[in-house]
Amino acid sequence: MRYDGNASETPPVYCPFVQTRRQQGGYVQVKDLLDIADFGIRMLTSDPAALERTVRWTFTTDLPDPSRYIAGGELVITGLMWRHCAADSAIFVQAVFDSGAAALAAGEGLLGHIPDDLVEACERHGLPLLAIPDSVSFNEVTEFLVGRVSGDRIAALNSSLTRQRQLLTAIAEGRALDELALHTTRETGMQCLIFTATGRRLVVEAHPFSDADVDSLTHRALSAERLPATVTLDGGRTYSIFGIGASLSTRAMRWFVAVAGDFEAFDPSIADAFGQLASIAALDRARREEGRLVRREIADQAVHLLEEDWSKAETLVRLRQAGVDPDHPIVVISASFVGRGDMRELLRTVLSDTLTSFGGGCVGGGSKGDVVGIVATKGVDIVPILRTRLRRLAPGIGRSRLVVGVSSEVTGTALEGAIHAARHASTVALSSDRQVAVVAAGDLHSALSLVSILPDRVRREYTQRVLGPLLDYNTDSGLVETLREFLAHGGSWNRTAEVLHVHLNTVRYRIKRIEELLGRDLGSTADRLDVFLALQSIGPADTRA
Repeated sequence: MRYDGNASETPPVYCPFVQTRRQQGGYVQVKDLLDIADFGIRMLTSDPAALERTVRWTFTTDLPDPSRYIAGGELVITGLMWRHCAADSAIFVQAVFDSGAAALAAGEGLLGHIPDDLVEACERHGLPLLAIPDSVSFNEVTEFLVGRVSGDRIAALNSSLTRQRQLLTAIAEGRALDELALHTTRETGMQCLIFTATGRRLVVEAHPFSDADVDSLTHRALSAERLPATVTLDGGRTYSIFGIGASLSTRAMRWFVAVAGDFEAFDPSIADAFGQLASIAALDRARREEGRLVRREIADQAVHLLEEDWSKAETLVRLRQAGVDPDHPIVVISASFVGRGDMRELLRTVLSDTLTSFGGGCVGGGSKGDVVGIVATKGVDIVPILRTRLRRLAPGIGRSRLVVGVSSEVTGTALEGAIHAARHASTVALSSDRQVAVVAAGDLHSALSLVSILPDRVRREYTQRVLGPLLDYNTDSGLVETLREFLAHGGSWNRTAEVLHVHLNTVRYRIKRIEELLGRDLGSTADRLDVFLALQSIGPADTRA
């Protein structure tokens, strides 16, 4: 049916879900309309780049302002019945352009030509303008577009369903999640990483991410106002981060998938492929969580028995059932949140997630309101790893503080002492200024290490009280340097003079002056220890607290 100039409005043709229209893919481009010889459609505007624009649907109208009916990406077709004077073209084109239409097609049936004012308005806005000859009906153009776009969508749907069946079959056959991720990366040509809030990688990366990259990914995943969100890694690489699983769960307990590129520019087939991978990952996680819940009661019993009497045979049996061999070197971890209500479920999740890298372990609820972890070290110093991973949680725990104590490495005969040591270290961590503080019992074996974990404010006040008069004195006098060397060499006058390349009497004079300024006797063990600790607190390059 050709346009005859009598109908004022032809109903718009589109999918009923506006959001879906913006996201679904049709692969018809403006140039495809020009290539159909039977149509004889011509392009009247001059921008060659406009030929590459994608037309996602079609909408026919003769309303003076059709913007309320345009969702974006359409080819808007008009018979020009809205035009009564040249000024009408500017108003109409402005409305079509602002609505995000891909192109405008005007029929020559009413006027026999396309007015110059319409061409000029389209040129001004960069909106492609096509001329549809009188011999071609609007329905023919619409049917062509609908057929092509619908065909593309059906093909994409079939491809999506096929991929989903393949992924589900692979999971049912026991294939690992990282194998499916690598398959999706090869299929799409885009690298991805599935990771937890602590930065544990759940898949083998085709091109490994650095620890700095993972720091950036976890920080963005936990701090972004909403997901998906983009992040720029070292080297200017852009990645998009999507959440896995229910969006209502605490971010610090979720998994995430990072995909190379900006999600807003993703082809629909790419978004669909990684969306399905995320769904499969959510199923995989649910399966793992079921297994963890089965072991949870055993872990709680093991921790309870350990607190009650580590020497009982039942305790050792429960530990083995929970996955820990007490005959091998292990460490005990005590973790708790400060500043919020009961968050032990979150603690269980993140601590279990962290210990998974060490082959798992036992994570149960402690009687002191903490969560206790027991894990075999396998010869690895887990403290720096715990610090790195748990501190990544900071953006996701709000104003709460996470304090963690780690015992020294022990075997089954010293387990009781280990849990007390871990809790003592956790108490020390509580005094730290850090939002996530991890203190090892091994750090508490010297007075200097105890001072090093005190809050910065406390150390500054202590240093000022002990060294204030000396630091306020003329710092060019060499007194501070002399004091450092004197204490470093056990109070030896001769050795200090040799190191500083000064006369022995110079050292004696300077030490006497320091004692006068501080009101201390550096021959006294107590005074020497106070001065030593205060001096260490300001660092080797500082001369002022």
